[in-house]
Amino acid sequence: MTIQIISALLAVGVVSLVSLVGIVALAWKESVLRKILFLLVSVAAGALFGDAFIHLIPEAFEEAGNPLLVSSLILGGILTFFALEKFLRWHHSHGENELEAETHARVHPVGHLVLVSDGLHNFVDGVAIGAAFLISVEVGIATTIAIMLHEIPQEIGDFALLVHAGFSRTKALLVNFVSALLAFAGAGLAFWLADTFESASPLIAAFAAGSFVYIAGSDLVPELHKTTGAKRTLLQFVAILVGLGIMALLLVLE
Repeated sequence: MTIQIISALLAVGVVSLVSLVGIVALAWKESVLRKILFLLVSVAAGALFGDAFIHLIPEAFEEAGNPLLVSSLILGGILTFFALEKFLRWHHSHGENELEAETHARVHPVGHLVLVSDGLHNFVDGVAIGAAFLISVEVGIATTIAIMLHEIPQEIGDFALLVHAGFSRTKALLVNFVSALLAFAGAGLAFWLADTFESASPLIAAFAAGSFVYIAGSDLVPELHKTTGAKRTLLQFVAILVGLGIMALLLVLE
């Protein structure tokens, strides 16, 4: 058991470091980053939709054994993040002096939503890694590899979304890494509740799927509609398909 716990914690640490993949963007000129941002946001939208509908929702329905509960949690995720965004928008526009309002307005609420949602997703990843290592070290390693391949495009997309929302590139990298550390809490919970985590994990996944659907549909799609021109729109559509395709290809690794 000790070897499994140590192995799981090491695996979670490696997966958390994937969040720093956005560091490659620090070398880019801001003008270059802005030019390709619409493509990265498109990939992120496709990845969020794909992760929700290809991975999380089917897994939740299959493993939970209670369709009504799973559906309720998916809707709960959507409504929770709707309420959270409402609160963030209200908070940014009320009860502040003019200077504070101007400063906070630089960061779009979607940036905070991405951090909360990604933190929840990282927590679920930690639960999955901990659960896999409870089965065996070999299964744990295989699961870690699959999650890393899943995280690389997502973390690049998250970094792009945070920059798009108004975070500086350095701050986006830092908060994204801090969010990734929630995977340790997920792995710890899996080991602490070794006998019951199997029933809790799909329910967490269902709620996370709802949050992904809300962010992709409510915040990212409207941003994508701001892009005009046939060529850029076609590139955008292809980028969405790339995000969906990556999530579909990961099925092969499961």
